[in-house]
Amino acid sequence: MTPLHKKLGRDLWHMRGQVVAISLVIMSGVAMFISSRLLVHALVESQARYYADYRFTDMFASLKRAPLSLGEAIAALPGVGAVRTRTVCEVTLDVPNLAEPATARLVSIPEHRHTMLNDIHLRRGRYIEPRKPDEVIVSESFFTANHLELGETIGAILNGRWQRLRIVGVGLSPEYVYESRGTDMFPDNRRFGVFWMGEEAMRAAFNMEGAFNDLVLTTTPEANEEELIRSLDRMLERYGGLGAYGRTDQMSNRLLSDEIRQNRTFGTALPLIFMAVAAFLLNIVLARVVSLQRDQIAVMKAFGYEHWAIARHYIEFAFLALLPGTIVGVFVGIWLGSAVANLYKDVYHFPALRFDIVPGAIVSGLLCAVGSALLGAYAAVRRTLSLPPAEAMRPESPPQYHAGVLEQIGVQRWIPLSLRMILRGMIRQPLRTSLSIVGVASAVAIILMGRYFVDAVRNIADVQFRIVQNDDVTVSFHEPRPRRVAHDLVNLPGVLVSEPFRAAPVRLRHGHHYRRTIVMAFDTSAGLRRLIDARMHQVDLPPDGLILTTKLAEVLGVEAGDMVQVEILEGQRRQASVVVSGTVDELIGMTAYMQRGALDRLLREDGTVSGAMLAIDESLSDNLYHELKAMPAVAGVAIHSAMLKGFEDTIAQSTGVFTMMLSVFASIIAIAVVYNVARIALSERGRELASLRVLGFTQREVSVMLFGEQALLTMAAIPLGFFFGYRMSAAVSRMYQWETFRMPLVINNDSYLFALAVVVGAAVGSALLVRRRIARLDLVEVLKTRE
Repeated sequence: MTPLHKKLGRDLWHMRGQVVAISLVIMSGVAMFISSRLLVHALVESQARYYADYRFTDMFASLKRAPLSLGEAIAALPGVGAVRTRTVCEVTLDVPNLAEPATARLVSIPEHRHTMLNDIHLRRGRYIEPRKPDEVIVSESFFTANHLELGETIGAILNGRWQRLRIVGVGLSPEYVYESRGTDMFPDNRRFGVFWMGEEAMRAAFNMEGAFNDLVLTTTPEANEEELIRSLDRMLERYGGLGAYGRTDQMSNRLLSDEIRQNRTFGTALPLIFMAVAAFLLNIVLARVVSLQRDQIAVMKAFGYEHWAIARHYIEFAFLALLPGTIVGVFVGIWLGSAVANLYKDVYHFPALRFDIVPGAIVSGLLCAVGSALLGAYAAVRRTLSLPPAEAMRPESPPQYHAGVLEQIGVQRWIPLSLRMILRGMIRQPLRTSLSIVGVASAVAIILMGRYFVDAVRNIADVQFRIVQNDDVTVSFHEPRPRRVAHDLVNLPGVLVSEPFRAAPVRLRHGHHYRRTIVMAFDTSAGLRRLIDARMHQVDLPPDGLILTTKLAEVLGVEAGDMVQVEILEGQRRQASVVVSGTVDELIGMTAYMQRGALDRLLREDGTVSGAMLAIDESLSDNLYHELKAMPAVAGVAIHSAMLKGFEDTIAQSTGVFTMMLSVFASIIAIAVVYNVARIALSERGRELASLRVLGFTQREVSVMLFGEQALLTMAAIPLGFFFGYRMSAAVSRMYQWETFRMPLVINNDSYLFALAVVVGAAVGSALLVRRRIARLDLVEVLKTRE
């Protein structure tokens, strides 16, 4: 072992507390980086493999009814690869041990199994058999959530007729990796499931012999998606087409892609913040080490050590300081990624979500740690290279003292001596003071950003499910019905208020921007559904014109007063130009709203409704659900409490894991930064504090001077950290402005208090640790002057 290696070991042991703190920070950054990269790889690879193996389609279209021969004409369109025509219908179910009515999306499949678009992966059981019209394959999430068994039967209303469906298999499809109705943004696996049923059986049940009402297709590499969609819409218009759309707009694929994009973004940005903090801490530690070891550097140079040998010595210090944290961070990152991947299995349904340890992700994390080490060591190494031996043998020149700010403004006489010394030290070393404040402020900011996710999710739940939507149950019909049908619902047991609504599928255009969505009309006076603006004030629907959600207006590039082209995708498929009257700040989905009479005029209808929102007496809910199960006109029943639970089980759960992880790692940063700042202050002021002890100051008085400085630094850093945290949260909020849901910029007071408590706790804990070192100060050794 060389003398430099022995010296390196002594230095690391002497500064072990600071080295451990820095290692914990780099561990947090490496763990977050590797876990995010591994999760992205797992999701991307699982998605690509699943889509390829089971032939997930590129384009989708629904319609009223078209002859099967139309499928051959569509297959001949330029850019079309393969076409699958099918029958898709939603039916009401009576599920054993479930009081509420459930909804099944019946999707037709061939009686004889063969490879098809959007194929089925069988998890359990078998494929359906020919000439057995009651056999179905059930989606795994619905099967599991309702504790069903193979061979069990479920009652269903098929086109007004009651029928028992027998479960013979449990399956998955790439079309439903994220399984929701589409109209509901979040899954409700107990009350919604996908059932695959034989083509002949479905055609017979729904009077679709020789016809289809849904199609999926793949495209060739040279296909122009927009042009192909226009061609499909023209061909399907006379058959009641509801508008074709590509894979990017398919609900399951869009939400999965959003999750991948989120992990990729945060898996890069946040770890870099942690690693930058580690480099910052390493920089100030090494800067102090070089300052204290000037004479040792001079001796090494005098004895013939090359410049780069000495520089390499301090670079090795940086690497060894970060090495334990890097190694632990790799294993923590793998464990954390695996744990989150297991949570994803409950939300995203793959045949196999393979979580592989990808060497590239590990190497990338290690390279980031190496970069942090080099960045942290750069200033110290440059200083050692530029330090002449003769100059290094002498102590650093004392600073030139002069009247400071306190003396110039004449307030020093009213400031106690101890506080005056603290303020002078901070003012005379502005760079050190500023860096210390920024370091602590960064910890506060990261803690606050972690808590922001909790506050945003709570706000979405409160606004969307307690202010905007106040109904208990939403009933939707298979077809638009006369208004009296919806009003008749009030006569059902337990119904207190019935508010009809009309929802029409539309395509909105403005310039070259367009989106498929729905226009919804209802009476806001009933209070079961409200529209609110950014200030949480209720917005009334105008007599004419559209109210758009803010995100929809942004996507279309319109403001209040602009005109949009509205193309109705049902009935007579009318087109009209309608003025945008205003916007509302809904956090989930993108919807357009109109006054009920205005929508009737646009549709040229006389008061038809698509369903009704109900306020109910919970004590009579079982009786109500029993009646709704037997109503042929009912296509689906959405339970408000179930929608809220679905939201909490998906968004809240996934962000909860991320928030906990971020809060723990941010707390580590806070402790590491505050402790290092305190230790650096002790090493820099050790001679001064020892001098005060010799002059008669007590240990308590000396401690107050040191910790008073740390207290002032922390107090100055906290408001700055709050500002940084708010701005970082605002940046995160802008990243989460997706079409499916948006994260509002909301930070509650308890989040500020939490960040404050963590940093103050770290400061107190660091003070207790440093106080022990003050008690053990060797006054004679500290006061020795280097000659």
